[in-house]
Amino acid sequence: MGVERELIDMKTEIVKLNESLIKIPIPESYRDCMSLIRSDEYRLSGKNESSLKLILKNFHPFKNSVLFWLRLSQYREGWLFWFCRFMHLYASKRYHVQISPLSKIGYGFFIGHGISMIVNSGTTIGNNVNLSQFLNIGTNHETPAIIGDNVYIGPMVCIVEDVKIGSNSTIGAGAVVTKDVPENATVVGVPAKVLNYNDPGRYIINRFEVE
Repeated sequence: MGVERELIDMKTEIVKLNESLIKIPIPESYRDCMSLIRSDEYRLSGKNESSLKLILKNFHPFKNSVLFWLRLSQYREGWLFWFCRFMHLYASKRYHVQISPLSKIGYGFFIGHGISMIVNSGTTIGNNVNLSQFLNIGTNHETPAIIGDNVYIGPMVCIVEDVKIGSNSTIGAGAVVTKDVPENATVVGVPAKVLNYNDPGRYIINRFEVE
């Protein structure tokens, strides 16, 4: 069975973002988890790797495999849940990447460099999103951000409270985002402001197609 067929079978949650609808996959089996892992690997390499190859590639205590174990930990009913959760916590502590399995994350998730970032557990992250190092997505009022599809977030960015990041947008390095970001916009600065609407989503390569 190919990845495309597995995507059709997987449960999804629809999240409203302004006028757009973001489809967030909800894994209900380890097969679903592996489909998500394969979509993440496609973003990285542009290749459709087999599940077995990805397991062998990531099942190593000194490999930066935070995302691999994060995906497996999202299936909370699985018989391997506590082992996967332990491995996720170990990898997270080792590489200082705090992304909770409770976060809603779409297909094709890409973590640049895989070090030093914090993402609030209630954050919603769309499909084909890039997160970079030294990122902070936080809230003091239990109102975390919603991030659309095909979004690039650069290094050392801070996203504060319940902002909505429109699809196909780019957030430049060092920006502090305190207000909503329109679709197709590039924002920079402290506080972040729209720079232009040129070439939206230009840094999102090897996009994983989601119906």
